[in-house]
Amino acid sequence: MTRFGYFLSCEEYAPDELLEQARLAERAGFDSLWISDHFHPWTNAQGQSPFVWSMIGAVAQVCDLPVTTAVTCPTVRTHPAIVAQAAATSAVLLGEGRFTLGVGTGEALNEHVLGDRWPHTELRLEMLEEAVEVIRQLWTGEVVSREGRHYTVDTARIYTLPDQPPPIYMSAFGPKALDVACRIADGFITTQPDAESVETFRAAKGADALTQAGFKVAWGPTRDDAIDAAFERWPNSGVPGELSQVLPSPQHFEQASELVTREAFAEKGAFGPDVAAHVEAYAPFVDAGFDEVYVANMGPHYADMIAAYGSDVLPQLRG
Repeated sequence: MTRFGYFLSCEEYAPDELLEQARLAERAGFDSLWISDHFHPWTNAQGQSPFVWSMIGAVAQVCDLPVTTAVTCPTVRTHPAIVAQAAATSAVLLGEGRFTLGVGTGEALNEHVLGDRWPHTELRLEMLEEAVEVIRQLWTGEVVSREGRHYTVDTARIYTLPDQPPPIYMSAFGPKALDVACRIADGFITTQPDAESVETFRAAKGADALTQAGFKVAWGPTRDDAIDAAFERWPNSGVPGELSQVLPSPQHFEQASELVTREAFAEKGAFGPDVAAHVEAYAPFVDAGFDEVYVANMGPHYADMIAAYGSDVLPQLRG
C-alpha cells in the first residue's frame, strides 16, 4: 500500500514553521517527511532557505518520522565528503532506519554560488555517480584516500556513523538520468506520476526497489485564495523545460515566470478546500505504483491543510 509523507519546503517556510509542520504531520498520521536542500529560494516571494542539515537535526528532536532529503546535490556547492559526514550525523540523530539521502544533479540556482561553472547535463550525471562512490566509501568507516576525475579525498575518515549506512535514492528525469539511477541508487525519486520509469527502475533493481514522488498543492479558504497565494510564491513551477536547471538566481526565475499565466498555473494541481480535488491530484501517483508519495503545500494555510489531509484526504487515498 502506498505510504504518504509531508514535504518540508525550505524555500518557503522559516525554521520554526518547518518544525511546526513536522509535528503537525506526525500528529495527522503522515508516514514520513521530505525536506528540500536549497541555498536560494526559487523566487523572492518564497523568501526562505534555511540550511537543511541544521533543520534535520532540529526535526529529529521534535518528531519521530523518517526523513529523506529531496534532494541534495553532492557535486558542486558541497563536496561529497562533507555530504557524507552530514548525512551520517543525520542518520544517527534520527535513529536507525529513519534517514534516506536523496541526491540529484541539482540546479544552477543553488550550485553556482561559489563561482564554479555550471556543467552540462552529461557531466553533472558523471559527477553525481562519482560523488555517490565517495559517499559510500566514506560510510565504511575506513580511512579514504582517492583521486578521481572530479573529487579528491585525502586520508579522510568519518567517525560518527549509524550502525547501517542509509540508503541513497536518486532523483531522475529523462532516460539518461534514469539509467544512472538504475546503476547507482537504492531508490528512485521524481515529481511526475511516471509509471513507466517506476517499472524501468524496478526491472533493474528488483521488484522491491523503493520509489518516491512528490507533488505540490495549495490549501485555502477558497479556491481563488489558494491559487492567489500559490501563484504569488510558486509561479516558477510553470517554467518549462530545462530552464529550472540553468537559471542562476531568484530574479531570473521571476523574469521567466512572467511567461506563466495565473490561468495556466491553476490548471495544474489542487487548490482550495475541496477534498475530492486533492484526492484526484494524488490518485495518479498511487495508480503509477509509487511506494511513497509526498504532499507539499504552497501558501500560508499549511496547518489547515495538514489537518484536512489527516482526517479526509489520506484515508481516501489509502483506501
